[in-house]
Amino acid sequence: MGIPTAPMVTIAFKDLARTNAAKRGVPDLRICFTPHPVWGKTDAEMYAYLEGSDPVTGKPLMKEVIDALTKPLTADEQKTGSVTPSVGPPTFVDTADALQKYYMDNGMTDFMPIILPTRDRVDAMLKGTSHHPDEVIGELTPARGAYPPWSFTVKHVAINAVMAGADPDYLPIILAIASSELPSLSSSTNSFATAAVINGPIRDKLNMNYGIGAMGPFSQVNASVGRAWTLLSKNLGNCGQPGETYLGTQGNVVNFNNLIIVENEKDSPYTPFHVQKGFKATDNVVSVFFGYGIQQGQGGRGSAVRPVPAFDDGLVSNFIPMTSIFGALAVLDPLVANALVERGHKTKEDLSAWLQKNSTLTVREARTMLFTGGAALRGPHAAELKDDDIIPHWPNPAMINIVVIGGQTNPYYQVANMSYLKSVSIDKWM
Repeated sequence: MGIPTAPMVTIAFKDLARTNAAKRGVPDLRICFTPHPVWGKTDAEMYAYLEGSDPVTGKPLMKEVIDALTKPLTADEQKTGSVTPSVGPPTFVDTADALQKYYMDNGMTDFMPIILPTRDRVDAMLKGTSHHPDEVIGELTPARGAYPPWSFTVKHVAINAVMAGADPDYLPIILAIASSELPSLSSSTNSFATAAVINGPIRDKLNMNYGIGAMGPFSQVNASVGRAWTLLSKNLGNCGQPGETYLGTQGNVVNFNNLIIVENEKDSPYTPFHVQKGFKATDNVVSVFFGYGIQQGQGGRGSAVRPVPAFDDGLVSNFIPMTSIFGALAVLDPLVANALVERGHKTKEDLSAWLQKNSTLTVREARTMLFTGGAALRGPHAAELKDDDIIPHWPNPAMINIVVIGGQTNPYYQVANMSYLKSVSIDKWM
């Protein structure tokens, strides 16, 4: 646009910034670096950064910024170009073990052995959908706006489905997840996670697990669908390259298979999640979520009260440490869901409204919680709030979602600090 700019990046992201600029065709972009970290620093410490030197070049930082904005570009700095990602050799002539090693050495796996995607296996996988192998599904990127998106086709997804150990019958679910354009691995320094809630008759057709151990390693379809999401994110979206396109400081074990939540519609007293989103009960749908992950919720305040356990109070207490930049996803065993109905929460909408109304914190608490703050602290009257004022965690009930899953061996639940993003038809990809 002809407007001079001087990108400022902390030194922790030096390699990432330079690599990303080069891949976008600007190898000599004028990037100014500051010390790291900037989070948690006082105003005085931040001013010291600005008044100090660039830790990479050793030059005074502000003079470097001014020079970057005002001095004419050198001949090298004016060079541009584009980078086309390699898709690897068209064929591979070697042993199966050597091919496994090739995939692993090139970051194309989750570092567990894969099913080798031979032509015969990929052709067999493609029989799981009526769509043409070359049909473009969409685009994936580790972060919109920060990285160039990669487009991908039905065949590309089928290859990753084979690698993940899926059967052809599972392909429509994997295609639906891929078409959401939500990668399972993001570039954030937070170690985010993703979840997919699956509804509809396909649950029983494929014998998906929504009972005992439903979110554990006890079902080929659940496991391979979740694994395929990670593999296709890496191979079709340039995601998951530590130090380049993945910067989660600690990582997240959920990223291996993601959260695959097949709703137990049969034993739930509530409306299935996809019906809440406007689909028919007979539709097959996958709904995707994004956020920090999930944790066990039992033991919350009130969960052991008799004769009917106060699971609603327990959920509220589990919501307290959550951040309000994401929503809440309550994953309830049918025993818990039925107990909540006895408590008067006849519908999911009733329960979400009650939880939103009662999930509160003081302004003092909100101001001391990382990335939280509560909805009111971001409102137009935030400056008028006093420390002891009570504010809502989330601005509306729609940010609290409910799904029912589990085998009814114990009245337990789990809570995820994750936001609902969208629902996608699985039937479309059959």
